[in-house]
Formats: sequence, C-alpha cells, structure tokens
Amino acid sequence: MAATSWPEEAIKWFSLTFIGLSVTVLLGYTVVMSYFNSKIAGGFMRNRDRTFEELYQERKKNKATTTTAEGSSSKDAEGVNDKEKEYGEKNAPYLIAGFFHPYCNAGGGGERVLWTAIRDIQQKYPHVVSVVYTGDTDVNKQDILERVRTRFNIDLDPSLVGFEFLKKRFWVEDAKWPRFTLIGQSIGSMVLGWEALQCVVPDIWIDTMGYAFTYPAARLFGGCQVVAYVHYPSISSDMIGRVASRESGHNNANEVAKSSFYTILKLVYYRLFALIYALVGKFCHTVMTNSSWTKGHIDSLWGIKSTVVYPPCDTEAFKDFPLRDRERIVVSVAQFRPEKGHALQLDAMAQLLKDHPEYRQKTGGLEKNPKAVQLVMVGSARNESDTNRIKQLKEKASQLGITDNVTFVVNAPFSELQAWLARSKIGIHAMLDEHFGIGVVEYMAAGLVPVAHNSAGPKMDIVQPYNNEPTGYLASTPQEFADAIEKVLSAGDSTLDMQLRARDSVQERFSEKVFEEGLQKCLHEALSREAITIYGRYMLDPPEGGWPSVVEEDKKGKKDK
Repeated sequence: MAATSWPEEAIKWFSLTFIGLSVTVLLGYTVVMSYFNSKIAGGFMRNRDRTFEELYQERKKNKATTTTAEGSSSKDAEGVNDKEKEYGEKNAPYLIAGFFHPYCNAGGGGERVLWTAIRDIQQKYPHVVSVVYTGDTDVNKQDILERVRTRFNIDLDPSLVGFEFLKKRFWVEDAKWPRFTLIGQSIGSMVLGWEALQCVVPDIWIDTMGYAFTYPAARLFGGCQVVAYVHYPSISSDMIGRVASRESGHNNANEVAKSSFYTILKLVYYRLFALIYALVGKFCHTVMTNSSWTKGHIDSLWGIKSTVVYPPCDTEAFKDFPLRDRERIVVSVAQFRPEKGHALQLDAMAQLLKDHPEYRQKTGGLEKNPKAVQLVMVGSARNESDTNRIKQLKEKASQLGITDNVTFVVNAPFSELQAWLARSKIGIHAMLDEHFGIGVVEYMAAGLVPVAHNSAGPKMDIVQPYNNEPTGYLASTPQEFADAIEKVLSAGDSTLDMQLRARDSVQERFSEKVFEEGLQKCLHEALSREAITIYGRYMLDPPEGGWPSVVEEDKKGKKDK
C-alpha cells in the first residue's frame, strides 16, 4: 500500500482538529442558549402582546380615518361600532410569521420574494401577522412600505405587517469579516438571530436570506416552526471544486489560488464548514429552494428533499411592452454586489467595441453615432460597500476607455426600471452560478433578448428552449458575451420570434401566480392551524375576544367619557 502523502495527512489532522473545536463551540452555544432561554420564555407573551397591540391600534386608526371620510357607522350600547366588534371577536390575528431578512429595504430579487410572500399571506391568511426582522435602521415602517410599493408594485396592509429593527446587523456585514467570511458571517447571523428572538418570538420563523445558523435557536429555544426559502447555498460543491482546481474568483482570492499550502487550508475550511452547514440545516421543518441548481446542492448537503418554488417575477408588468423599434441598449439589472459580474459586463462591452469600433459613442460635438451601443447598469446599492463598488466600476470603465458607452442608474424606482426595459434590445446577466436570475426572467417578459451566464439558474431553468426553439443566448467569457450581443444587434427585427418565445416561456413558468400556488402548498399546514405548539408542549389557542386588553381598554375609555 502506498504511503499517505503529506497533504492528505495535513487535511486529516486539520479536519479532526476543526471537528473537535466545532463540537466544543456547538456544545457551548447550547449551554449558553439554554441559560438565556428563561429570558425568552419570560418575555414571550409580553412581546407578543406588544406586537398585536401596536398593529391593532394602527388598524383602528386606519378605520377611524375611513369612517370619518365615509360617515360614522352604527354604535352599540357600549360605544363600539360593528366593524370594531367584528374585527376584535372574529378576525383578530393570533399567529406571528417572523421573516428574518436583515436587508429588507435593498430592493433586489430576494426582497421581491419577501414582499410577495407577505402579500400572499395577508390575502389568504388574515389571522397571521407578518413581522420583518431588519437591520435597516435608517428608515421607518412607512419608508419601507412606500419603497415596496414603488419598487415592486406591491401594496401591503400596514396593520398586518410589523417591523423589528435590529441594531447588530454589522455582525453580518462583509466589512467585518474580510477573512473567514463564511464562518464569520454565520456566527454573526447567530448574534443577529438572537437579537431578533429577544424582540419577539414568532410562531413561524421564516428565513428568506439564507442564514441557516439561526435555525437551531429558533427551533430549540423559540419553539418555532422553521421555514427556509433558500436562494443559494452558503457553500456548494462548485465552490469547493473551484478551490481544489486553484481557480481564482470572487470566493477564491488570487493569492490563495497560487499557493498549494493555502489551497489545502481553504479546502479543509470549506469541507468542515459544509459539515456544520449540513447540521444546522436539519433544524428546518420546511425547505423551499428557488431553482433546480439550488435544490440539487441543498438536497445533497442537508440530506433532504426540498421543494422548488420559483421566485415571483412580475411578468404582468412587462408583457405589453412593444417588441419592435427597440433602442441599441444593453441593460443590466442587478444589485451592485461583488458576485453579480458587473466587471465581466464591462470587459464584454470593451471587447465588443474593440471588435466593432463603429459601435462607439462619439464624444464632443452635437452629432451622435446612430450605431452606438449603450450598456446601462440598473441596480440598487445596499450600503457603503456597494457604493464604493460602483465607484470602482466607473474607474474600470474609464480604464477600459468605454465611459461614453456606459451609464449607471442607482436605486431607481420601479417606474424607471420599466422605462429602461421597454426601451432596451438586450438584457445582460453575467453572474457565475446565479442561483436563479429574476432579472433574466424580467428581460424575457419585457421582450428583450437575454444574454446570460452559461451556468446554474439561467442555464438550467430560464434560458431554455420553448417549443424546441431558442429563447436567448448563454455565454461565459467576455468574447462570448460580445459575440452574442453582436448577433442580436446585427439581426435587427428578425429576433422577433425569439422575443415572443421568451415572453411566452416565462409567463407560463415564473409568474407571481405560480409562486403563490407553490408557497401556499408548502406553508398551508403551518399557517392555517387553529392552534400551534409552543416549545413542543404548550398550546396557543385563537383568542375568543381578539386582543382583550386593547378592546376592554377601548370600551372602558368610552364609558368614562
């Protein structure tokens, strides 16, 4: 038998050491959480009462405004009108669905999932209050709901949605963990999740951002039904494979890829993190994934059978855009996050202009080049890191000599996004292993020709043949992206058939109605029960008189008058 090589011995030694440390950390975490669990239990009902009372008062205030406008309704002998009595006795919410989404005001595809889910719950389960745990402390409830309306065209009942503003979001920020980001942000999410549970413990803990390390606390110490909507796995075999092949990229720095020693350390780190990630994932009761690619990785890592629920895409808002006479615009719709591939888009644009200098925009003078092609990057900036990233992209465009052919549109409202999609001819999406790609679906619904990265969601689920005919293009390198863009530009209106197929394809598979049906199927049991288990042994029954403390106080106040 051949002797074991030193890298294998090193991996084995580091693995055993890391496993021992991980077990110690998990045991310590369990002891600490058990100690503080009494504090959660003691404030459990108080926090629930506060949440319900705040929303009830908002509901009552809205009704009072409506009554003033429409005329007073009849009152009974106790001074309570019929609508108040009906709401208090029959329709009072009594379940809390807590959505853990620290960046709820970011305006991206993950946020569309969040707000569409809350809207669907409000429409079908009026006895459920949705509470969003967010770290967006620079805005208030009204600001957030207004942005939801303008960005996603979603109107919510404010009396059925509450917010808990978390002050420790910096624990999950990229800037706090420049090294060992995966484990660092996971530990940070535990801190942030614990803060959320201290605010109010929900009946159903719904994670819509992928913070799996919050599941043990929510289930063991909050007694919650734990639901996950997974956009992408925190670790995947693809990530491990790229490290093993020493391929540099967003998740594998160039200095690591060049060093065999650092590569071995990172492989140990990734594999052990994958083991812990699998353990915390098993605390979830219901798991939804947003694509075939994500489902494959999560099922393999967690040893489960998740359900694919494609994210909601507002295909209705774009379906009537005309297909002819589009401008020579390549539009990119994506948050300005590092993994979204904006730099690759700039490289592709530079390659296109190098191959076809006639597409350059003329500088100076009044005459514009009718053949010029414009790359328009539309996206939201979540924080200072994203803002700095935009500055770096502008500098890169300047270095490539393509500034006059590139436009940045930051934090645009929904109406402006619609306007760009109605004008543009091509939609570009360059993220490697994009878990799904709502932006690509929106391109196709709006009648654009998609040019997307040849991997994951766009490849496996979206840019698929329809009626055995192509619906767009896939590419991987700047040259491939440039060639695909050139094909579309040179084809003119002969792409109309492809545009129609693309639109019909996404209307059939990725509409908000399809998402609503999938979500209801997965969550119906948890959301519709008449009683729910708390801590596995106590029952919380629907109240017979709504929120008695609020209703009785209101009656008493009217009697005193």
